[in-house]
Amino acid sequence: MKKSIVTTERAPAAIGPYSQGVILGNFIFTSGQIPLDPVSGQIVPGGVGAQARQALENLKEVLNAAGASLNDVLKTTLFIRNMDDFALINKVYAMFFENEPPARSCVEAARLPKDVLIEIEAVAYIP
Repeated sequence: MKKSIVTTERAPAAIGPYSQGVILGNFIFTSGQIPLDPVSGQIVPGGVGAQARQALENLKEVLNAAGASLNDVLKTTLFIRNMDDFALINKVYAMFFENEPPARSCVEAARLPKDVLIEIEAVAYIP
């Protein structure tokens, strides 16, 4: 099988030597999505709730570019700066994964790229 690279202007461009996503077979593996506005390239204001929402919107766009959706996500990993924010992040996350949510891990990280409060990556099946 040959891998293919996913790119979309509807999510922030990679800020290093990596791809927004990689497809192999019927699976897409996304890079961690941080709360950058894809148009301005700036971190969205408004705290961890707004940042979680933007990271999930960016994730959704990468998945869409690969022919998948949030409904096709099998596993997510959340990296958060402060575990005390878990409840608020969970509320926002639940709005994006209302039915049959994917498996998930959540890890507190000392520091994330651009000093954001959250980063989210996923593995999804492309139907």
